[in-house]
Amino acid sequence: MTYEIKSSPEFALIDYQLAAGESVVAESGAMVSMSGNIKMKTEARGGILAAAKRKLLGGESLFQNTFTAEGGPGRVMLAPGAPGDILPFELKEGKSLMIQSAAYVAATPGVTLDTKWGGAKGFFSGVGMFLLKATGPGTVFVSSYGAIFPKRCEGEYVVDTDHIVAFEDTVQYRISKVGGIKSLFFGGEGLVARFSGQGMIYAQTRSPSSLANFLHPFRPVKSKNN
Repeated sequence: MTYEIKSSPEFALIDYQLAAGESVVAESGAMVSMSGNIKMKTEARGGILAAAKRKLLGGESLFQNTFTAEGGPGRVMLAPGAPGDILPFELKEGKSLMIQSAAYVAATPGVTLDTKWGGAKGFFSGVGMFLLKATGPGTVFVSSYGAIFPKRCEGEYVVDTDHIVAFEDTVQYRISKVGGIKSLFFGGEGLVARFSGQGMIYAQTRSPSSLANFLHPFRPVKSKNN
């Protein structure tokens, strides 16, 4: 299997070239186009209970789609819902990557997806109480809102929770305030993730909640008389 990430970083999509019999697994709704000989199978990977756990705790779709080239090579193009970048992560056997639930796009069939408890404070932070955990061997593709910038954590590094995309499982984090109570409610920053340890962190240049706040004054308001 070969692939190319096109239109990065603003409107990235994955262009897969599959040899006969090769497959790729994608989040529901990610398919943009595909060759006529590509067969799609929809299933709850790992069984219905495991899929329900990822859905309820990690925010992933209950069902995923597996695209397989039959009778010869084929091509399938996949893209996330939000405009932004896509990064591939090559995971060796037993190596894991922690992923913000909305950032998962696709993976090769050997990658296992599970959920990991991220702490109760994650419920208020935008990170979520649970994260997706992708474990190799294989390749997992992660998307962002905006561009993705990597940062190596060597001791401690602070990231706004709305900007977290993924991080290696060799680093830990805790949710905290960036300042005092006044900063929390009036400073516009909210909660942050304080990472510690040694490993890579991947953040996005734009925040979905900031976009929602920007658009809120322009939303149509219905009159009570209507």
